[in-house]
Amino acid sequence: MPVITNIDDLKRLYQRRVPRMFYDYAESGSWTEQTFRENTSDFEDIRLRQRVAVDMTGRSTATQMVGQDVAMPVALAPVGLTGMQCADGEIKAARAAEAFGVPFTLSTMSINSIEEVAEATSAPFWFQLYTMKDQDYLSRLIERARAANCSALVITLDLQILGQRHRDLKNGLSAPPKLTIPTMMNLATKWRWGIGMLGAKRRDFGNIVGHVQGVSDPSSLMAWTGEQFDPSLDWDKIAKLKEQWGGKVILKGILDADDARMALKVGADAIVVSNHGGRQLDGALSSIRALPAILDAVGDKVEVHLDSGIRSGQDVLKAVAMGAKGTYIGRAFTYGLGAMGQAGVTRALEVIHKELDVSMALCGRRRVDELDRDILLVPEDFEGRWQ
Repeated sequence: MPVITNIDDLKRLYQRRVPRMFYDYAESGSWTEQTFRENTSDFEDIRLRQRVAVDMTGRSTATQMVGQDVAMPVALAPVGLTGMQCADGEIKAARAAEAFGVPFTLSTMSINSIEEVAEATSAPFWFQLYTMKDQDYLSRLIERARAANCSALVITLDLQILGQRHRDLKNGLSAPPKLTIPTMMNLATKWRWGIGMLGAKRRDFGNIVGHVQGVSDPSSLMAWTGEQFDPSLDWDKIAKLKEQWGGKVILKGILDADDARMALKVGADAIVVSNHGGRQLDGALSSIRALPAILDAVGDKVEVHLDSGIRSGQDVLKAVAMGAKGTYIGRAFTYGLGAMGQAGVTRALEVIHKELDVSMALCGRRRVDELDRDILLVPEDFEGRWQ
């Protein structure tokens, strides 16, 4: 077992062990990747205020997200193609999250299906919904999530039109991989990954294949998916989806104060400040830089979470101290999954938890509900002066 002290250690193992097209899928953004880079680098501008001679015994990182008890204010974000990073990746990530005591969010574009993840776990998980043009499929997908006892519906709002990710196009991204000569040469160097995939439950999109008429192979699947994201999604449709679900709804992809107010109007249980990990609108603000204005807009009327850019427990600490009630990790757990399977996801969570716990203590706080901006040193122009 290699010594893992931070998320970058997992990332280096991940890059060595996973085929290039799936590494690039996770480790890239759209267009120039400016927003992708700033999601992480903007956290570095925020400093922590060290406090001493404070009783640090009896610490706890436990809190709640949308009424659910969590071991720390972290959830596993929805990540498409997780089952291509590691055989049965969604199942392994969900099991790691359940054992650790944090929420797992299954993507619509997962490899393992809703039913397969539900069968392999005992704790209810969250389901992330992409809105599709096929209303019959969309309704059946919601009913499948309900039947699997999913405890929250996470509706992603920022993928009505797919942002261009140059590396995915150049790699010919698909699930399973198309066996071109460059791909086969790369796969030949990833024998550990290949052996695992031979025993995987499936290697295609489990929430789609077998549930949509005419979709039975990679080419028909990619053609269907490419034309299904619904560009007509609006707040009326979001309100109808919330009504159809009938349970807790989390709206993901909020980056503007006006949109946060609209999410409040439709009755969201939580909103996620997110720019899709820098994979959609390049040039948009980083999530941590957008967070303060959104908090000012909605106050404590709706729970605000933050996604995009979290790579450490200190990032979690900074986001929560700024006012977020929870955070999401996508790439951080994906690195662990690709590096070491379920054990790698667990290790990623352990690393983040330890960083959060120790840093919180050194800032003079013992509980998550004690975290506030008083422990932060934020640059005066952090939110920017935009015309």
